[in-house]
Amino acid sequence: MPFNQKPQTFNAKINEVTIGSGEKAIKIGGENVFPLYSFDAPIENAPKVGVEITDMGFENACAGIKDYYAGCATIADMAKKASEMEGADFVALSLEGGDPNGENKSVEELVALVKEVAAAVDCPLVVEGSKNVEKDGELLTKVAEALQGKNAVVMPAKEENYKAVGAAAGLAYDQIVGCESAVDINLAKQLNVMTTKLGVKSESIIMNVGTATVGYGYEYVVSTMDRIKGAALSQDDAMLQMPIITPVSSETWGVKESVASEEDMPEWGPAEERGISMEVMTAAADLAAGSNAVILRHPQSVATISKMIKELV
Repeated sequence: MPFNQKPQTFNAKINEVTIGSGEKAIKIGGENVFPLYSFDAPIENAPKVGVEITDMGFENACAGIKDYYAGCATIADMAKKASEMEGADFVALSLEGGDPNGENKSVEELVALVKEVAAAVDCPLVVEGSKNVEKDGELLTKVAEALQGKNAVVMPAKEENYKAVGAAAGLAYDQIVGCESAVDINLAKQLNVMTTKLGVKSESIIMNVGTATVGYGYEYVVSTMDRIKGAALSQDDAMLQMPIITPVSSETWGVKESVASEEDMPEWGPAEERGISMEVMTAAADLAAGSNAVILRHPQSVATISKMIKELV
């Protein structure tokens, strides 16, 4: 008996959001099918892959990452090199050095760095804060101002600081607001509602609904993204129709499978190969669950996930 495919499409769709400006601007979202269901309907905007760099450099990174950036004298040089990585669609700059519990770099120093990076690349730019809510409220406001005209993603806007970050990025300086919640559909929707009530257009919002490395309670990530996409498409829930971006590398390169030395765990094999595997598996799972863009670190991971997307979409 022949197989008769019955495509499942929806009248509702995920918002299409443009990131960056000029010829290399990218679009994410816009689909009216479930993640990677290109057999049901064409997906015009394939998921995108970003390359993460950090203001702290990669002194403690694995050999493959350090080798790729060999010869880069500045973070701006690293940003340009990242933008040229095979499979890269955008660059994500993490300002982790601003954390008051760490290096506690000043807002002025970090904003100056952001300007240098923005001048060095012609691809879309995502700027991630220091992971300190109070510091980011001030820092990301200045970042949004410094990137006027770049149509960059500024994140994270959290429940504790969304007014400052959202008002600056989404209203005053016309950037894209990255709203971050912690693997919970209700928290994600609530933050989107509050951000739009500030006056930020829904087409200027993307969501980071959180992730975990595969094997570390990842089923919660899958169920959350699945429920979000289901509500957005089948229930036409406008407050869950923002596309999803997922910073993968910051999670996967910190778990024991990625950091334990081969001397300590010889049966696990080379640490770098393990780290790449964790990054690739998590990114692939995030894309299948509903992410419209993933942020990775290792050149091999970026190339692998980019190839996977091209073959599936």
